[in-house]
Amino acid sequence: MNISFLKRLFSLLLLLMVSYSISYSQDDNGSSNNDKVNTVTTAVPFLMITPDARAGAMGDAGVSSTPDVFSMHWNPAKYAFTESKFAAALSYTPWLRNLVNDIGLSYLSGYYKIDELQTIAASLMYFSLGEIQFTDINGLPMGTYKPNEMAIDFAYARLLGEQLSGAIAVRYIYSDLTQGQVVEGMPTKPGRAVAADVSAYYKNELEWKTPALFAFGFNISNIGNKISYTDDVNANFIPINLRLGPSMLFDLDDFNQFAVMVDMNKLLVPTPNPERAEEIQNMSVVSGMFNSFSTAPGGFSEHLNEITYSVGMEYLYDKQFAIRAGYFNEHRLKGNRKYFNMGFGLKYNVLALDFSYLVPVGVLSPLQNTIRISLSFDFHSYAVQQRQ
Repeated sequence: MNISFLKRLFSLLLLLMVSYSISYSQDDNGSSNNDKVNTVTTAVPFLMITPDARAGAMGDAGVSSTPDVFSMHWNPAKYAFTESKFAAALSYTPWLRNLVNDIGLSYLSGYYKIDELQTIAASLMYFSLGEIQFTDINGLPMGTYKPNEMAIDFAYARLLGEQLSGAIAVRYIYSDLTQGQVVEGMPTKPGRAVAADVSAYYKNELEWKTPALFAFGFNISNIGNKISYTDDVNANFIPINLRLGPSMLFDLDDFNQFAVMVDMNKLLVPTPNPERAEEIQNMSVVSGMFNSFSTAPGGFSEHLNEITYSVGMEYLYDKQFAIRAGYFNEHRLKGNRKYFNMGFGLKYNVLALDFSYLVPVGVLSPLQNTIRISLSFDFHSYAVQQRQ
């Protein structure tokens, strides 16, 4: 194993992550007093929560990481390059535990390789908001309810060449936040939407002194209709998102691998602008996507601030044990989420267990101490062992 190479690479990446965090902090502190917080918000934001512990330990980066059973959320096109024929996984994330103790995200996913070219996959995301006490306009209790949201996904991935794959996914979204209650004199209903993803994944082996695998991923997710809880007039955009980025995987020797990756994300929905509020409200989904770079009060430079950055790295030993770390950054005027992640993974026989932990940077955050736990099962390997 090339220990010196690994140490230099790890030190460089850690330095870049820390420097990146400090530089953004300095930029934020030096911003003009005229700057205003202008966060881009959408309906059903639970769709953007990282569902699995592997990516959750790498700064929420996953668009170009090596394929796994959780690729549905990050880039369904990666399924075409999976090594196993059939696998499934379950993940759970207690959410905002610094504030409440009964909100959680559950995620179930799996895939099946039809043949060497085609793979199908499915997933279920369920977000429980815990128990909420509803009251009327006079503050009198109206009962306790358990709002919830869910998304059911199906994807088809196909190899387009030895180094390229593509995928399409469809998603049904259901959001019941009010349980049919009358809010401010207006009857409510569950919100529903149908959306699609379009993604691609490219990889290329590099014959360097230290063999490496370069990969690049691209995914536009949640392209779907607006969602409403009252009437179609007050419908809101869902989080249509552009995710892309590269990764490098180094084969240090027969047992040791090291990977580094970067994800960039940008919501493809209009930025709030009081001067264009009515126009934005009446925009179609397609118009909103095209105007997602032209509606901000601060112009194009403000839209660039809406890009979030994830940097992740992963060390693997014999593909059985993994140590991971990462950093996520969001501009202070666009949400101000900044945090480090860390975690590990263990694989024994056909089972794999992954764990991640989140540490916010600077200010107190409701995301502090967020953990994720994932368990995956390789059915194909199990079947092979049974036959033997």
